[in-house]
Amino acid sequence: MLPPGDYVLTFSDLRASLLVSGPGSGQNPWDATWRHTLIGLCEALVQQLWAEGVTEVYLDGSFVEDKAHPNDIDGYFVCDALDLTDLQRRLNARDPYQCWTWDSRSRTFDPNSAKYQLPMWHFYRTELYPHFGQFSGIRGPTGYPLTFPDAFRQRRGEGLVKGILRIVP
Repeated sequence: MLPPGDYVLTFSDLRASLLVSGPGSGQNPWDATWRHTLIGLCEALVQQLWAEGVTEVYLDGSFVEDKAHPNDIDGYFVCDALDLTDLQRRLNARDPYQCWTWDSRSRTFDPNSAKYQLPMWHFYRTELYPHFGQFSGIRGPTGYPLTFPDAFRQRRGEGLVKGILRIVP
């Protein structure tokens, strides 16, 4: 788990980091190859956001924790609520899979994760959520609703503060 704070990295920095090479502590076999794959998939989505002028993109999830083989990369990006529908249309015009949706009806079951996943997860093993000040649907340890910035900066279910990555070009 990253110590509390925001860590500003490029994708090149991320590829060269301990998040990919591993802690070297002799734990479960660290899957650096899979982590490189996840970064490449995530980068494809983030490049689309940058091309549309979105500059604040944060990455989190099991990828930034001490997990040898994370399932995916989770994150959020900051946008304007009034522009979200148009941004989504523009992103889908860029994406070969047109996977930019957060509609729960678009989720399909993945037997390996045993969860219903968004289309972007199926194609990119990444879920990036828009943040414009709204609550995330995630609740803190005492039941209060969390925004994406709050939710992604604490360990789920425990409320422990943790670090997050801010990806920059």
